[in-house]
Amino acid sequence: MSNQKDYNAKDIVVLEGLDAVRLRPGMYIGTTGTKGMHHLLWEIVDNAIDEISNGYGDTIKITLNTDGSATVEDNGRGIPVDKHPTLHKSGVEVVYTTLHAGGKFNTDNYKFSGGLHGVGASVTNALSKWCNVTVYKDGKEYFIGFHSFMGEDGKMHSGIPIEPLKEVGKTKLSGTKVNFLPDSEMFGNIKFNFETICTRARELAFLNKGLRIELYDLINQREEVYHYEGGISDFAEYLVEGKTKLYSKPIYFHAEEEKFDLEVAFIYTDSYTENSFSFVNNIPTVEGGTHETGFKSAYTKVMNDFARSNNLLKEKEQNFLGEDFREGITVVLSIKMNNVQFEGQTKTKLGNPEAKTLVESLTIKELTRLFNEKKNISVGEIIIGKAKGAAKVREAAKKAKEMTRAKNAAENFNLVGKLAAASSKKSEQCELFIVEGDSAGGTAKQGRDRRFQAILPLRGKPLNAEKKRIDQVLANEEIRTIISALNAGMGDDMDLSSLRYNKVIILSDADQDGFHIRAILLTFFYRYMRSLINEGHVYIGLPPLYKVYKKDYVEYVYSDAELPAAIDRVGRGYGLQRYKGLGEMNAEQLWETTLDPNKRNLIQVTIDDAAEAEKIVTTLMGDDIDARKNYINLHANFDREDDFLKNYKKI
Repeated sequence: MSNQKDYNAKDIVVLEGLDAVRLRPGMYIGTTGTKGMHHLLWEIVDNAIDEISNGYGDTIKITLNTDGSATVEDNGRGIPVDKHPTLHKSGVEVVYTTLHAGGKFNTDNYKFSGGLHGVGASVTNALSKWCNVTVYKDGKEYFIGFHSFMGEDGKMHSGIPIEPLKEVGKTKLSGTKVNFLPDSEMFGNIKFNFETICTRARELAFLNKGLRIELYDLINQREEVYHYEGGISDFAEYLVEGKTKLYSKPIYFHAEEEKFDLEVAFIYTDSYTENSFSFVNNIPTVEGGTHETGFKSAYTKVMNDFARSNNLLKEKEQNFLGEDFREGITVVLSIKMNNVQFEGQTKTKLGNPEAKTLVESLTIKELTRLFNEKKNISVGEIIIGKAKGAAKVREAAKKAKEMTRAKNAAENFNLVGKLAAASSKKSEQCELFIVEGDSAGGTAKQGRDRRFQAILPLRGKPLNAEKKRIDQVLANEEIRTIISALNAGMGDDMDLSSLRYNKVIILSDADQDGFHIRAILLTFFYRYMRSLINEGHVYIGLPPLYKVYKKDYVEYVYSDAELPAAIDRVGRGYGLQRYKGLGEMNAEQLWETTLDPNKRNLIQVTIDDAAEAEKIVTTLMGDDIDARKNYINLHANFDREDDFLKNYKKI
């Protein structure tokens, strides 16, 4: 006899209004962590950007208020306030309470749009404790407030209008002001981060020439203003600050066809890597896509044609490859289009095939015109000279790469005795710990689970890959060993389907040398194995800073902030050990604190903002000492006192 429960129509739950958003917020904002909460803000900002990028208004004000709420105000047209013909509600109420409702689905109102394409405002409302919307339109001021509350029926009701939209006065203003408080039941105690908002606001100002974004932090009494008349040309200049430019100003062009808009700015420095930053409707496409493919193929053709027509390539000489032209380039590519199709691991790769064709044809046309102008011929000659040097290095690097690929003969790079490989051949289950020093490496080899964990000790500091050519990088034994162990190649030849270890974990001491080694390794991965980071394979292992103990009780502490609470839990008579390095732990302790997947702490390395990551890597790892000093002075806390001995003594 079956005990199967009946399943009838009455069992189907229908979520009304915005309830579905609160039940499954991850479907709409990805996460209920810091990134997700800031996504609420970006959806409102995106609405304002869409107004301005379509020709309505020029200023956005973002304010972080003392009560934890945020306010976004623009001077666009203002959300429609008249009644919707079928829903019989004001346009404002429809936009803020109905999923997939908005003017962005009609290209008569918005030629281009970003954000969540019609669900943004309603999602922000659904995940807020309250949301107040003020509209300035046609000389009148309108107001409507929404709130989320627990009803008498025991159910949470999301984003409900307190009362219908009403006219509250006269005004000379035009636009929309939105004030909302993210719901702590969804996001806990997370607060808006001013620096995070500044980074994205700066990027948006670069991408929208003439846009003015004003930021106000009323909690800490800070403000910033971003306004760039040069648009993405200024963006390219910003990205190469601290580097040596090969010519004075970026090459820039803007071209458009019906419902398609293209902007490109690029400049060369004396660096040896390519730095491409692409955007679609103001959204970063960190995984590239068809628009990048179209630009690269067009750029290679135009520059080879330029070299031929100016006798910089002889008749019998072969054309340069695309990678030759891209060495040292920093390029910003921004397109605006309709019906965007994103794909890839993180939905940040453009998939529209028509974008490749359009970018390619427009780029060939505009760049051919630019490099035929007398003022740009000298720039073209500089680029060809850079490409010639890159081509020579490419041949040397090709031989070095071929040697690196011969990893199967492990003795090629002396992996035997260095790498303690995992026994499992299932790469998706395996992880590689890159450990600082032979001593810690030996302990880690003893403490690991050899079935799925591999240990690679580093002997000395690897090469700082910033401003190093690929052949110089491959000449470094420690770097070659890492490449061989991972078995996925590097640079343009990287193939993650061959990756031997799904997790690559940097495990270094919690001191200055350890932090420096971590920075060097991250710089190498960022410059020459970036897809490893983009696809979420790189992690930082966090060994404990302290051991608090009494008799048979031991508690490990991973940060200074956690220490007082741990001491309270252990109680009087505790002992305290501060770890200065991994080598101070035995194999059992290292497994228990740092290697055991059930207990360890790992930080996944991600690139949320590629442009800002580029600036930080250049500043911290490049040659500009003054820029590095300024960054450290701005972000380091020199007032912190080491009060370890004063406050924590064995009782």
